[in-house]
Amino acid sequence: MIRNVVTVKVRDGYDPVWLDDLLGRFQSLNCPGTAAYTIGTDLGLRDGGWTFAIVADFVDADAYRAYDADERHNALRAELAPHAEQVSRVQFQP
Repeated sequence: MIRNVVTVKVRDGYDPVWLDDLLGRFQSLNCPGTAAYTIGTDLGLRDGGWTFAIVADFVDADAYRAYDADERHNALRAELAPHAEQVSRVQFQP
């Protein structure tokens, strides 16, 4: 199994309606080999949090690579890119 964790800090002044819609479209991705997919916005329980996170589990590295190359996934990334101040990513075996 491969776990992919992505955190995103969106630039100040973003439209929360746009972000909710974007996150819904990320959530609706259904790439083959995806075992679990969780996305959510920061609850603000501590100062310094980022805007949202995605945690996705894939059955193997090939499934992760297919997700990473997926056309719809990359279109969503491209839409997010001009609004993202910072993005962090890590893939590991849990």
